Amino acid sequence: MSDKFYASGIQGCVTAPHRAAAEAGKAILAEGGTAIEAMVAAAATIAVVYPHMNGLGGDAFWLIKRKGHDPIVVSGCGRAAERASVSYYRDRGYSALPVRGPDAALLVPGAIASWQLALDLVPETQRLPLGHLLRDATDYAMNGCPVSRSLAATLETFSPGLRTIPGFEEVFLPGGRVPGVGECYRQAALGTTLSKLAEEGLESFYRGALAETHGRFLEIAGSPLRLADFQSYKAEYTKPISTVIRAGTLYNSRPPTQGLASLLILAIFDRLSVESADGSSYIHHLVEATKHALTVRNTNLGDPDFMVADTSELLAPDVISAAAASIDAGRASPWPGPSALGGTVWMGAADREGTVVSFIQSLFWEFGSGLTCPETGIVFENRGAGFSLAPGPNQLAPRKRPFHTLNPALAELTDGRTMAYGTMGGDGQPQTQAAVFTRYAMFDFTLERAIAEPRWLLGKTWGNDSLSLKLEGRFPFETEDQLNDLGHTTERVADYSESMGHAGAIVVHPSGLIEGASDPRSDGAAVAF
Repeated sequence: MSDKFYASGIQGCVTAPHRAAAEAGKAILAEGGTAIEAMVAAAATIAVVYPHMNGLGGDAFWLIKRKGHDPIVVSGCGRAAERASVSYYRDRGYSALPVRGPDAALLVPGAIASWQLALDLVPETQRLPLGHLLRDATDYAMNGCPVSRSLAATLETFSPGLRTIPGFEEVFLPGGRVPGVGECYRQAALGTTLSKLAEEGLESFYRGALAETHGRFLEIAGSPLRLADFQSYKAEYTKPISTVIRAGTLYNSRPPTQGLASLLILAIFDRLSVESADGSSYIHHLVEATKHALTVRNTNLGDPDFMVADTSELLAPDVISAAAASIDAGRASPWPGPSALGGTVWMGAADREGTVVSFIQSLFWEFGSGLTCPETGIVFENRGAGFSLAPGPNQLAPRKRPFHTLNPALAELTDGRTMAYGTMGGDGQPQTQAAVFTRYAMFDFTLERAIAEPRWLLGKTWGNDSLSLKLEGRFPFETEDQLNDLGHTTERVADYSESMGHAGAIVVHPSGLIEGASDPRSDGAAVAF
């Protein structure tokens, strides 16, 4: 069974915010590949067809559940260049880290290393050739793909500020103009890069010819990154953090990601005994749980090698209960908190063997730093802007990992279902995860409805710096009035707003049924067979 945003089957399923990526993953499953291999194919493809949201020059995180194994996280979190220090930026006149240009490209991208480390979980004798996994991505890059509405709108908005950054116009603005929706969009240099990766192996990005090319380009462009930074980089396996609620066990990624915040919201909400997902009470309690979780996040999280706080203590049952008890059902608490934006993709996959993958890949802001290597077609992320120049757990230091909004989610429900879910959206990621999970797992919405229903966002979003509680236009005015009466400052946005993220989910049932759903706010699809 399938429509554009929902699919079900028994052999496999992929969901992605762009149909081409979902179909690329499905093709690998149909060839007998695993969910992990399907996700590499989807990740490479979406880097080509959705280049404003993610790319080979970004970071990625995986949360993988294999049948008979505990969940595992693959962390492709970038590390700061050896030259990237507080004094490096202070001496250049910065009072805060830059978000665009060569100085913003200060992290070694971890995405490709994470692909390889995830593939290493599949026995080599059972793997499909790497060229198969990169086939669709290479074809779209070399021969072109239709420009999506999201890509066209993003280029229209951001190209004036990006076109002067080295390499950007040459790679992303063919003929010096913004392409229209539906135009054939080619990225020949990126296609050549993907072909080289297929031939030389993914390691080439860090310790081969591609690394040497990028090392030269970055030094000439003025980035602090050097070849040696790439050569020393490695992705990592880690254990996920988890918490138990009535619906099941929730898993997410450890710091430096904000996975802790996503778990806290759901754990706090679980103790509030909200009886329905309709009306203002549901939104109010989740928003108040969000305020607490983001405050804990902003105060404590960063590179775990430099953190003072222990995540197990922050997730302790008595701490969560105290947080829940502090929430006033009749009044909103103040919210002056800062917000983080982000250009990101979340995707999910499951296969016939019971492996479930929750995956997220990002450049941070749309098109990252904007710094683009014309020879390889790769744009470098600006996730290093997540560091601070001020003392604290997230202060910049050489080879340090920045605080990350990326966090792939997975849950093992008490009835035996396994659910992978996630979204793009900076600060919106934990909030949208909470909306999707609670509607599906706590209040029995269908998977498609749990994602499509109107959502909210506390804080800043693209093109809107207000800290208001933003509500999609499909919410009843009565609900908005009740939230205002509770003390929330609300603001209406479009009925289906991209600012609410591109969510997705996959559920594997004990019967063997696999369901997938994608977001009508995206250009995506769920596909299954």
